Order: sequence, then structure tokens, then C-alpha cells
Amino acid sequence: MTRPVEEHQFSTHDGEALFYRRWPAPAETRRGAVVMFHRGHEHGGRMAHLVDELDLPDFDFYAWDARGHGRSPGTRGYSPSFAHSVRDVQTFIHHLRDTWGIAEEEMAVLAQSVGAVLVSTWAHDYAPRIRCLVLASPAFKVKLYVPFARSGLALQQKLRGNFFVNSYVKSKFLTHDPQRQASYDSDPLITRPISVNILLALYEAAERVVADAQAITIPTQLLISGADWVVHHGPQHDFFERLGASVKEKHVLDGFYHDTFGEQDRQLATGKARDFILRQFAAPWSRPDLRQAHRRGPTFDEAQALAAPLPALSPKGLYWAAYRANMKLGGLLSAGVALGHKTGFDSGSTLDYVYRNTPTGCGPLGRAIDRQYLDAIGWKGIRQRKLHIEELLRATLERLQNEGKPLRVLDVAAGHGRYVLEALDRGPRPESILLRDFSDLNVRQGAALIAEKGLTAIARFIQGDAFDRASLAAVTPRPTVGIVSGLYELFPDNDAVATSLAGLADVVEPGGYLIYTGQPWHPQLELIARALTSHRGGQAWVMRRRTQAEMDQLVAEAGFEKLEQRIDEWGIFTVSLARRKTA
Repeated sequence: MTRPVEEHQFSTHDGEALFYRRWPAPAETRRGAVVMFHRGHEHGGRMAHLVDELDLPDFDFYAWDARGHGRSPGTRGYSPSFAHSVRDVQTFIHHLRDTWGIAEEEMAVLAQSVGAVLVSTWAHDYAPRIRCLVLASPAFKVKLYVPFARSGLALQQKLRGNFFVNSYVKSKFLTHDPQRQASYDSDPLITRPISVNILLALYEAAERVVADAQAITIPTQLLISGADWVVHHGPQHDFFERLGASVKEKHVLDGFYHDTFGEQDRQLATGKARDFILRQFAAPWSRPDLRQAHRRGPTFDEAQALAAPLPALSPKGLYWAAYRANMKLGGLLSAGVALGHKTGFDSGSTLDYVYRNTPTGCGPLGRAIDRQYLDAIGWKGIRQRKLHIEELLRATLERLQNEGKPLRVLDVAAGHGRYVLEALDRGPRPESILLRDFSDLNVRQGAALIAEKGLTAIARFIQGDAFDRASLAAVTPRPTVGIVSGLYELFPDNDAVATSLAGLADVVEPGGYLIYTGQPWHPQLELIARALTSHRGGQAWVMRRRTQAEMDQLVAEAGFEKLEQRIDEWGIFTVSLARRKTA
């Protein structure tokens, strides 16, 4: 190494202090930064050679040690969840932005293997504004070699709890380079075991990201090792074909083993990566415009297919007819299912029932059915979304308090308002809370909840249309925090969403904040469309997903700057915080 290295730490959201290395740019003027993410079992020091080999003297370089790896703390090979590690990526990027003054648009991200899956999931879920991605041999599907290994590991996890699996990979199957083989074998910081919860979650996240790669619009270069013993090629090619980036390129490196950037002829890989990074920095930052995604594109096509009726006597038609009949029977015993049939499975009443999470029904069987209903992955995600809204609302009120600004809250489609009112159990108390909803039932129930919690002195609930810009703009006093939760996900039309956001921009004071939600993914879209009904006249509940990039573009168009984001461990629901621009 000819460039000096610095050693630093950053704090994760749950208080871990993760280790990273920094190589400052030796050039007088810094052009950007390359942020590197290592393979599974390894650490950032294993990528240190790339700082010189990429030959980018006007770029800073950064490389972390993931939690449970290298010099970072934690049980070796373990993370509480894959989502924890993905959020670590987001926290690390924000740390680099805030500590070293590097805008996201000035960052190139380079990642290998498991690190490339982490980064791909982050790119899908958080829609960062980085300049470009370079992904080398992403481990979208690890070769386990033992038949039924994945299902066997899942069964063992259910029977015995979490445990660890040691890597079978020998250095001679990673690279042809004898020096890299020897350093791998002798490196005391190599982590051989991997926690089974992370191994199984790696597969799940990879399948989701490969299936929905159209959501990733960042310029991306994919480098595939042609003789990889560790991961399968097929998902890498599928990922590339589905990528939503308008700038993307793929290179298959014949004869390369899995350690793409540590191979004997790695100059072939580093040369391509260097050229790609320089080309992206030579061009203006850009992304595809997604504001018309409700008229064309993958999520439009998906929603159209879900809305199309099935032939009644087709296998799928018969299956979903039987499923709907089963739901009707379930509603005779389960209070939650019955409420969904009565008010709509997307209604404020249903969501309030899901939030309470108390199984109710006729006898033990009815409560058991209701418990199964409440444990559906979508409802689990909804409850986590509630916690994230409460967390960001409390944090936002603290921000305003520290800024010496008034604390005034407006929720434009609050349902029963439980997530807003329960956020006040801890943290600063607003001087005013205005909850609105289009449904008269929700207004009555929400007003009763305000009275129940003894908040009538500061909170009120009125009927209002969240898509009426003039009505929103007329709200007084002007709020410093606007909230829109779970509403836009129910309406596919971006023009209506843009009108609503414009109304929020009209009413939220400059420098004030907006908390908004999104649904970039859902594993049960077809079940919802074929078996559940909406609050709108009992129609089929067909949802058009919005990628996080699409949702963020609509918010930015209205005059807000995104600051933070949360997402559940299944990648279904996001909660974001944005600030109203002052100019």
C-alpha cells in the first residue's frame, strides 16, 4: 500500500461501534469516494489492495468490517437479522456523508459476494442517491451442494433454535492467486462460521431483490466470475436482465473463481470497475423519471394482471374461489376476518384491529383462526410500520424542540389515529394535533380514542379529503409535522398523490417535516387481490406497488428533501422522514 490508512468507528442504530478503514485521496481536490463492502467470512482489510489497484487518486476509499466480522464487535458470523445488516449499510453511508462531507451523489459503492447482496438489498429498499454500483459475484444463490440443504437448515432452526454453519470453502476455490490463498488461510480475522438465521435470510432477501430488480435504478456494473465454485450464475443474469437502471453493463470473466477482485488476473476486473466509475462521474448524476409509473412500467403491468378476472373454471380461478369461500367461513368465527368483510380489509377499522393485535372470536377455534389471521406477514409488517411511525414522530418532535420551533402535528388520513396518539406516550408533547380522515366512521372512532386518552385539550379529529389540495392548504394553525401513512399505497394514480403532496407542501411550514410511508414490495399481492375486499364498495383490493425511488421522486417534486428511512425486516413497508425545503 502506498496510500496511508486511517482507522475509525461509527455507531449503528442499535448502539454497536463498527470498525472501518479510510484512505484519504492524495490528490489536492477530492472528486468522490469509493465505499467497499467485503465478502462473507472476510473483512475490509481484505479489500485494501484495491485502493492502489483501482488507481483513483482523487477518490477517498472506505471499507467497513461488517458486524460480527473482522475488528467489529459481535458474535462471529452473526447479526440479529439480515435487515439489521442492511440498515448498517444505510447508517454507514450517512455517517460518511455527515462525518467526511461526502454527498451520496459523490459515492461509488463496490461490493463482493454477500456484501453485494447486502448492497443490492439496500439499493432496492432505500433507493439511495449514490452515483453508481459495482457488484462482483453477488451471492444471490449459494451453492450448498448437499440436496435439500436449505430446507433442512430451516427445519433444524425451528427445532433447535439458531446455530452456526462453518464454511466449506477452501482458499484454492476462491482464487488462483497463491498469495491470496496463503493470506486467506493465515488471516486470524477470517470468520469461518455463519449464523443460520443470516444464511437463510440471505436466500430470502436475494430472491426478493432478484425478482424485483426493476426497482433498482442506480447505474450498475455486474462482474460475474465465470468459474465460480461458490455461487450460481443464473440469478446473477436474471438480476441484470430485470435491473431498472438505464445505465447497466455486465461482464463475465472467464476462468475467474469467486474472489473476483482477488483473482490472479484481477486487473481485468479492476480495469472494468475503474473505467465504469470514471464514466459515471464524468456524466451528470441522473435517474429514470418514475413519476409516470402508474401509466406504464413493471408495477403498472403487475397491477393490471392482478385486476384481470380469472376464468371461473380455470385451476387458478377455482383455487381462489375456494379461498374466498374459506375466508367467508373464517369470518363466522374470527372477529378480525368478519371486520374485514364488513368494513374492508384496508379500512381504518381493520388497521386499528391489527394494531391492537388481540385475537378475538367465537371460542378457542375462533381465537385460533384470528391469531393465524393477525400473524399474516402483511399484518406483521403493518404493526412494524406503526412502530416506525411512532419512532420517527417522536424523533421529529425532538428535532423541532431543539430547533426552538412549535410542535404542531397534522395527519391527513389518520384512520383511527392510534399510531399518532400512542407516539405521545413518550417524548415531547405537541401543542396541537389535527387528525383528518375521509371516513365518518374513522372520525367518530378516532375522536373517541382522543377522549379515551385524555387528549381533547390538544387534539381534535375532523373529516377531510387528503387529495383536496385547497382543503389541506387552508389548515390552521400551520403544522410543523405532516403525516401521511398507509394512504398512497391504496391509490395507484401518481397524479392524485402529487396533488396531495402539493397540499402538504402548501401547509407545512418551510423547514418543517413530513413523515410518509411506502410499500415497495409485498409477498402476498395476489392473495390480497383475489381474496380480500377494499373499503371502497367491496371491490377487490388490488394494489399497485410504488418502488421507494418512485415514492421519493414524488415527495421531492413537492419540495421535500428526504432525511431518513425505516423498513421492516421483510422489506414490505417503509416509513420516511423529509424536510420541507426553505427555498
